[in-house]
Amino acid sequence: MPDRGGGPTGPRIRAGRPSRRVRTLLVTLGVLAALGMAFTMFAGFWTDWLWYRSVHYSSVFTTTLWTKTGLFFVFGVLMALAVGFNIWLAHRLRPPLSAMSMEQQSLDRYRMGVAPYKTWLLLAVTALVGLIAGASAAAQWRLWLMWVNGVSFGQKDPQFHRDVSFYAFDLPWYRFLLAFGFATAILSLIAAALTHYLYGGLRVTSPGSRASAAATGHLSVLLGIFVSLKAVAYWLDRYGLTVKSSDFKATDNWTGLRYVDANAYLPAKTILFCIAVICALLFFATLWRRTWQLPVIGFGLMVLSAVLIGGLYPAIVQKFQVQPNEQAKEAPYVQKNLKATREAYGIDHTQVDEYSGRAATDDKAALRDQVGKTASIRIMDPNVVSPTFQQLQQIRNYYGFPTNLDVDRYTTKDGEEQDTVLGLRELNLAGIPKNNWINDHFRYTHGYGVVAAKGTEADDKGRPVFTEKNLPSKGDLGTYQQQVYYGEKTTTYSIVGGPQKEIDYSDDQGEKTTSYTGRSGVNLDNPLNRAAYAVAFNEPQILYSGAIGDGSRILYNRTPKDRVESVAPWLTIDGDAYPAVVDGRIQWIVDAYTTSNGYPYASRTTLGDTTADSLTATNNSRAVVAQQNQVNYIRNSVKATVDAYTGDVRLYQWDAADPVLKTWMKAFPHTVRPRADISPELMAHLRYPQDLFKVQRELLTRYHVTNAQTFLSGSEVWQVPDDPTNDSRNSVPPYYLSMKMPDQKQQVFSLTTTFTPNGRENLSAFMAVDSDPRASDYGKIRILKLPTSTTVDGPKQVQSQFNSEPSIAETISLLSRGHSQVEYGNLLTVPLDGGLLYAEPVYVRGGTLKYPLLRKVLVTYEGRTAFENTLDQALDKVFGVKGAEPPASTSPTVRQALQDAQKAYDAGQEALKAGPDWDAYAKAQKDLQEALRRAEDAQSKVDKPRTSGG
Repeated sequence: MPDRGGGPTGPRIRAGRPSRRVRTLLVTLGVLAALGMAFTMFAGFWTDWLWYRSVHYSSVFTTTLWTKTGLFFVFGVLMALAVGFNIWLAHRLRPPLSAMSMEQQSLDRYRMGVAPYKTWLLLAVTALVGLIAGASAAAQWRLWLMWVNGVSFGQKDPQFHRDVSFYAFDLPWYRFLLAFGFATAILSLIAAALTHYLYGGLRVTSPGSRASAAATGHLSVLLGIFVSLKAVAYWLDRYGLTVKSSDFKATDNWTGLRYVDANAYLPAKTILFCIAVICALLFFATLWRRTWQLPVIGFGLMVLSAVLIGGLYPAIVQKFQVQPNEQAKEAPYVQKNLKATREAYGIDHTQVDEYSGRAATDDKAALRDQVGKTASIRIMDPNVVSPTFQQLQQIRNYYGFPTNLDVDRYTTKDGEEQDTVLGLRELNLAGIPKNNWINDHFRYTHGYGVVAAKGTEADDKGRPVFTEKNLPSKGDLGTYQQQVYYGEKTTTYSIVGGPQKEIDYSDDQGEKTTSYTGRSGVNLDNPLNRAAYAVAFNEPQILYSGAIGDGSRILYNRTPKDRVESVAPWLTIDGDAYPAVVDGRIQWIVDAYTTSNGYPYASRTTLGDTTADSLTATNNSRAVVAQQNQVNYIRNSVKATVDAYTGDVRLYQWDAADPVLKTWMKAFPHTVRPRADISPELMAHLRYPQDLFKVQRELLTRYHVTNAQTFLSGSEVWQVPDDPTNDSRNSVPPYYLSMKMPDQKQQVFSLTTTFTPNGRENLSAFMAVDSDPRASDYGKIRILKLPTSTTVDGPKQVQSQFNSEPSIAETISLLSRGHSQVEYGNLLTVPLDGGLLYAEPVYVRGGTLKYPLLRKVLVTYEGRTAFENTLDQALDKVFGVKGAEPPASTSPTVRQALQDAQKAYDAGQEALKAGPDWDAYAKAQKDLQEALRRAEDAQSKVDKPRTSGG
């Protein structure tokens, strides 16, 4: 036959088709890309496993992994099977012949196009929905573990009389199952309806019946399942009322039933449950009746009932029964909320005592002597003096101190405990001589030593009195392992223990080198490990660098809070990890909490907001690490330690009665040690945690009252005052100091705060909690409530009076001139003989100094204010015991020098405006520096050592 192509009869090359070599290259590149992606995913998994194994918490990794994997596959397969089965069933129930209509003719083209790929399309759809559902379910691993391992609280809710564990552990899991059921029913319904439509079972514009009998039966069953799930939702909603949040004028975060809930919503939910069950049965009956009439009527009735019974009726009850007599109607439910909230936050045993706010005696000498017995007034503010530690004890630029130091207590050589301000000399990579990969990760790997100072003293120049100092650190803390490989500022990885030596520290004889001998970190001897970390850290040099050899180990995830959060991902971590020297080692101590959002009737709080104060506003590293931000139950159930040298993490059971902790200990056995394993040396440095205290004080602004009528009236609402020492407009932070409350016989290391009335600045209450776990009353909250009939100055008023006092304002003005800057320390409040003593250190950062020094101390008591060089002088003046010396900064010599400095400053400003005249400006600056130097010299000659009173 003739050749119809009209061309050569040899082999043809299809236009646009790539050659075999190109196809081979593309396939190779595709395979390599797939292998690269697979190894990248494997690297993340493998390095995680290696890290958990290195810290001896591999069971946490495996338990979490298998739980996520199990949930992923179980719920992914269930979703895929449900959707796939309904698509298959809809296809099987398709009518044998389609009506001849324009609609069906259009669909024929789609049916023909889909026909060759039906199986693959079905698999693709089911795989997609399965993957999405599996990923969603895997994220709920905490709910599953709590449900499976939940233990009883031993307490029942007042409405349904079910154990609290039902609401904390069971109800959240049931709600997830219900949500999964709704998603499955909806996706199955959509997939089945589309399939029926594609194959003619559903018709929109075709003549005749709109749905085949098979399609009607199939879709009605799916709708029946959906409505059945709605019935279950109505039933669970009844229990959900006990943990439901709502707007209520008594509190912003009200949780639990109110009158309208118990008398309108609760019966409405029960009625709607019954209607939904009947409606579901009508849908199922369509299998036999083959008509939509009754189910549609039933569904409409359910919707109408939801509007009338579930919405309109409660509004009528609220309007005509509750509002005319709200306090009487709501009081029983408010009483339940009061009881539950106080129990859930551990404030139910708070001791509230009346406090006059006025001194009981006129014997000033006796009051002066009583100060030292009442409190160890701390004049070294850990939130101000970090730059001073940095300047005086940094030693090398590659060391640094945290922005906020910590307060602890240590025993002196005389055997007495004293409040101590301390910080670790941690690694600061920004200060190393030259940044490169070897220096950053091999040579400069750790910090060195503790620096500590007395909290109640300063030397004659206003500097801290160090009890542990220099490099290597020496002092009262004795001998201990000084290298700091794990710390708050250590955020990068280091490779240690191999052929490359590390810089240990430097002294007058030069650099001292070391090689890490701990067993922390992951061994890099294995080429697979090196490759995995090269990919995980995006650093190819890890794979081939000669600086890595036998014994090399990689240290990472090195901040204490991150390590504790990683090994116990079910805990909420306190924002302030603090170091302590314990048994010859530096240990980071981390407080951790168990929380729940399902405690019946307990009002909720937002941890991120409640724990924020003026310190967290300027230092994000002090923010709480919360697993769930909205909670209504919290316990400090775990005390954790992280060894600064080995990175060893230990979790100790602190609250043995906490059911949430018991649940997690069942889920992760052998991860939490018993409280009995805490050594006496470690116990001496544990303390009451700040974030828990801040949560409790915020709740106590309203929940210090126990009477429902008083709570509803709002007459006793307090607020946490703003920090008066700065302009941040954030809450004042709580302060640690050793002090005694009126009913105590001796000082106890305590955490304290103040309250003011809502919308006013005078003092309404003072709060303290015993923070020493060796004390019999550890954790006991005491509140001194001031009478509402009298006004006692609050912190902001004291600060305002201080700033407006003419003589003090003049001194502050003189200290602030030139390049000097005045910084206010913690304004401490101490109950003293019925009155309240305020003490505040004042620092000056100026002249050639770039760090704050203590220059003055403010003391106020009973309306008498003193502003002196030392705390002793200020106390003497306030109580009129001895004549305090005139303030050194107002002496003629200092005054004249500061006046000269002001003149020189003004002359410099005028020189800038005139031209500018740079010669005149340079002369003015020289005169200014000379005047400030004279002022500083004169000040140092007359200052005396600043010590604590008592």
